[in-house]
Amino acid sequence: MAQIADILKYEGDNTTFIWKHPIEDFNSLTQLIVHENQEAIFYLNGQALDLFGPGRYTLETQNVPELSKALNRTTGDETPFHCEVYFINKVEQMAIKWGTDSKVQYIEPTYKFPISIGASGEMSLRADNSRKLLLKLVGTESYLTQSKLVMFFRSFLMTRVKTYIAQTMKSNSINIFEIDENLAIFSDAIKGLLLNDFADYGIALEQFFVTTIVKPDGDKQYEQFKELHFRQYADIAEAKLRQQREIIDAETEAQKVVIDSKAQAAKRAHEGYTYSQERGFDVAEKIAENEAVGEFTNMGVGLGTMAGVGGAVGGMVGGMMGDVVNATANPKCADCGATLPQNAKFCLQCGKKVEVSNLVTCPQCGKNVQKGKFCLECGYRFANTCPKCGAEVTNGNFCPQCGEKL
Repeated sequence: MAQIADILKYEGDNTTFIWKHPIEDFNSLTQLIVHENQEAIFYLNGQALDLFGPGRYTLETQNVPELSKALNRTTGDETPFHCEVYFINKVEQMAIKWGTDSKVQYIEPTYKFPISIGASGEMSLRADNSRKLLLKLVGTESYLTQSKLVMFFRSFLMTRVKTYIAQTMKSNSINIFEIDENLAIFSDAIKGLLLNDFADYGIALEQFFVTTIVKPDGDKQYEQFKELHFRQYADIAEAKLRQQREIIDAETEAQKVVIDSKAQAAKRAHEGYTYSQERGFDVAEKIAENEAVGEFTNMGVGLGTMAGVGGAVGGMVGGMMGDVVNATANPKCADCGATLPQNAKFCLQCGKKVEVSNLVTCPQCGKNVQKGKFCLECGYRFANTCPKCGAEVTNGNFCPQCGEKL
């Protein structure tokens, strides 16, 4: 029994954009099955009539099985009602390679140097306008594969890509030595320029990647140009590095000063005095180097001055220095404690003979120690000894033993 109706469905692969079903001139009631990501165009008598999306459809033709046999006898057993179906695969097809067939000539935007480069990469395409793609590229062909599409687009693609590469590098001022780090920007820019060119043929350019830029390595002029470029940037990099080192050294020195200041402040806090009090100690030490009250007067410094040095500490040191002067100018009787005149031989209060002793009372710690430059108990410097030879000094501006200026 003769077959009344056929079932038409896509039997191509995912590397095919358009596939024509081999069954033609099928009868009415033929079933058309269109899968997801596909479309089908029904041709009747040479005209593209209907566009079908995913689903199942019953096709109405003028071919009726029994009636067609009678009609076909008049045309040599060939139906006068020609019909056919084309399937369009709308899946995005990736990793379609492209590459320039010759070098691109352009002027390097930074140094205005003429350079020849090549480029290659990959792109992904998708059938977007089925009717436009079928009418403009396929015609009466039975199929359109990736390789055929690239072949159709090769001349057009090479012309466009070469022009766009030169334009993009110039408009974005992309240095030939910086192009590898700008490949993403470079790819997006060229893709934007190619979108309309592919759309004119019903193709959607989904992705466009420039993966390789072929530089003229080995060319004498290019090698000289490259050496000049890297030497220039090496000098800039060295200058920046030196500047950074100087900044780091300055910061380190500043940190040291801060650390020393904090350490000194911590030391004062631990020992119970302030910066002002420390300065008072320094002034008191300078005054203590003068032997008698007369010398203080010569320096323009009196005991009352000490009250203004370091606040409370200045007053404390001033009082201490007064005790030193009183101890030096007015010795006391060892028995009754009465104050003795200078160079007295006997105590005027109790008549006790004043004995000459090699001991002296330290005004700071109160201990009796041997005469010398410093107290052996607390380290206090005595004002009535020469700072150089240690000889006893009563008055004057010079040591009578060694001549040291006091």
